Amino acid sequence: MQENVVQDERELVRRMLAGSEEAFEEFFKAYFPGLFRFAIIRVRQEAAAEEVVQRALCQAITKLKSYRGEAALFTWLCTFCRHEISAYLKKENRFYLTDFIQETPEVLAALESLLVSSEKHPEQIALRKEISQLVQVALEALPFRYSNALQWKYIEGVSVKEIAERLNIGFKAAESLLTRARHAFQDAFLTLTST
Repeated sequence: MQENVVQDERELVRRMLAGSEEAFEEFFKAYFPGLFRFAIIRVRQEAAAEEVVQRALCQAITKLKSYRGEAALFTWLCTFCRHEISAYLKKENRFYLTDFIQETPEVLAALESLLVSSEKHPEQIALRKEISQLVQVALEALPFRYSNALQWKYIEGVSVKEIAERLNIGFKAAESLLTRARHAFQDAFLTLTST
């Protein structure tokens, strides 16, 4: 059954590359709703989610020749959507790492110490922006596999099993990589926030 789905997806891509308008309509109808659900959870605004998905689909269409069918088409499209979500969140100075922060007490303590003096002052807005930037800088300082794994897990909500598949490693190796990535993030973040 999985093989049939992959063949159907490859056939849809082939038809789109051949310029079939029906194929483009089928593609949009099949994948827009799932990508919208994927985006709305992360951007939390309907109009923004629609824009993110439209941009992701446009980007994917321009790269359609690179789709080899090694992953499900939806998974491949989620990669584009993730990049658009990250760009949107960065533009809006928003970053959703709540689960990750809760799992890492040192990072939570550092964030709380940064927020202690800020009530509802203009300084609070600047402080939140600064924290968002510090999180982004800490992530960007990590090895590519670490930052990807953390973003997949804590921003996209991807399971450890799927992370293992994306990285072409075993489940235990993915768990180990996530642990090392969390520790590396903690070190990077605490270095940035220490006085």
